[in-house]
Amino acid sequence: MEYKYKKIAENIKSKIKNGQYKAGDILPDQSQIAKDFNTTRSTVHKALNLLVIEGMIYSKRGAGTFVRKDFNLDTKYKSVSALEKPLGATYTHQANKVTSKILSYSARLPTEEEMEKLIIESDAPVYDIQRIRYMDGKIFAYEHTIMPTTIAPINEDVLEHSIYDHLKNLGLNIEGSHRIVKADRADKTDLETGIAKDKVDPVLVIIQLSYLDDGQPFELSESRFPFENSELIADITL
Repeated sequence: MEYKYKKIAENIKSKIKNGQYKAGDILPDQSQIAKDFNTTRSTVHKALNLLVIEGMIYSKRGAGTFVRKDFNLDTKYKSVSALEKPLGATYTHQANKVTSKILSYSARLPTEEEMEKLIIESDAPVYDIQRIRYMDGKIFAYEHTIMPTTIAPINEDVLEHSIYDHLKNLGLNIEGSHRIVKADRADKTDLETGIAKDKVDPVLVIIQLSYLDDGQPFELSESRFPFENSELIADITL
């Protein structure tokens, strides 16, 4: 079954590729798109999020949604690249022993930013999870994850192993993610968790919003990695 939000995304993508929507153009607002496709704004929001993941459009609060000015028609937007796939430490390091130490685990109501990014209401509780991930006994990363409680039941046993494996076992399919990768200086949490040894140490930071195949955002996370063993590898085709 093809979800309606994917059909809407393909339609908008086609209009961008054929030049109907040019680089820098503003797209019709979500209400108009919903009317054109006889659907809900929530479905349109999921479609636009998919195009954000693929790097074709971006949204500016209070202004609308625009075609990226650096969008290149020669680029093949067929799938999320390996760098952007939210596969998790356990999946991407199957040859290593990955373990977790739970720092905190609770449920609470979402902030405004979390409501907007996860497409949830103010009364929809979220899991607030902080963990240290270890690889072969050495510190690999500090993770702070926000996840709607409606996505899946989570307990300490799941957190000590792999959340992504847990979702897969429940039959949930991960579609992709939008990532921001940046360098940062060590903060108090980095020093307390052992991610950094000194306050002047650099830290690799990945902020990630991940989606299921029905377009529902299921995770907003920030991961922080020690600089000594951090690297990103991506294959780029021009």
